[in-house]
Amino acid sequence: MNKKIRVLSGIDRISEFDHLLKGKRIGLMTNPTGINRNFESTIDILHGRYGLSALFACEHGVRGDRQAGEEVSTYIDEETGLTVYSTYGKSNRMSDEMLDAFDILVFDIQDVGVRFYTYLYSLSYAMEACATAGKQVLVLDRINPIGGHKVGGTILDLRFSSFVGDYELPTRLGLTIGEYALYIKDYLKLDLDLTVVPLSSWSRDLYLDDTDLPWVAPSPNCPDLAAALCYVGTCIFEGVNVSEGRGTTQPFQFIGAPFINARALKERMNAHHLPGVHFRPTSFVPTFSKHAGTLCHGVQMHILDREQADSFYAGLLLLETIWQMHPDEIEFISWDGSMHSLDKLLGTDAFRKGELGAKALLEKQKPGVAAFREASKPYMIY
Repeated sequence: MNKKIRVLSGIDRISEFDHLLKGKRIGLMTNPTGINRNFESTIDILHGRYGLSALFACEHGVRGDRQAGEEVSTYIDEETGLTVYSTYGKSNRMSDEMLDAFDILVFDIQDVGVRFYTYLYSLSYAMEACATAGKQVLVLDRINPIGGHKVGGTILDLRFSSFVGDYELPTRLGLTIGEYALYIKDYLKLDLDLTVVPLSSWSRDLYLDDTDLPWVAPSPNCPDLAAALCYVGTCIFEGVNVSEGRGTTQPFQFIGAPFINARALKERMNAHHLPGVHFRPTSFVPTFSKHAGTLCHGVQMHILDREQADSFYAGLLLLETIWQMHPDEIEFISWDGSMHSLDKLLGTDAFRKGELGAKALLEKQKPGVAAFREASKPYMIY
């Protein structure tokens, strides 16, 4: 068994940045992933060391007690007595009242290195607001749990910008949250006093399970690293009437619907011989979300070799195959009644319109992905 690499997260190095925090009103944007290596919460650490003036909640809430898409309201945190301001609900932007509550905003949330994650935009929107108001931002860096050495998927066309994708980002970023902040500061040309507290002993080829860091679910439906690796490709099923496994024990690994022939789907997918990926037929009954309480049939996507696997292509090819097998049953969802959700997730409408299949779309996107990789290199700390 390989020895785990000892990694320090940004919060573990907070004492080195006392000079930025002492004597200031501190706002903290965090959630249950905000812990140090001793499992002490960032809320408790900063409130005890400096005193916090306000908390800020993203999707799923400060305490992680909200499901995906569920509105988060402003409330008083029982444990600290602090006001928890919502940046996920009626508005995703910071109001003047929120900005008046702090001198410096600290951000400490684990993301999964994928464009769909709304935490990215909670951070960037806060950065924009702080730049306008002349407030400082301190990002406590955390590792990219799926590694920082791979960039892939599609580049988002700005016509499809939303809170699940923006800034011409690729699906798989290959950046930590701190590196993302540095990149976005320049992308948006922000006049912002931004500091990133770096990791210690992390390198780009390390996945979370290569380190001694614990897995704390960054959202309720991302329970483990296997889910995060599949999520790169299977999150797109949120845009159609096929279950992405929400309401099961294997979200983003189980993909199915009542109308799917599981065995036929398995055979067609495995006939592609995708490197590092295998599809197993399965049946499941979601307890909530799409097809709740209804028996679904489909496949479980297994990542057998994460270095060889292209989970984005696997997920896109899976959707294409299900669409080909069941053209009359597939429906495209719209969360807001206007733009198709699949277009927001893919960052393009070419796939939904049938203009490009999975393979052709991926080939067309390769130059843009490579260009992002080069453009992001100056912001890579590790």
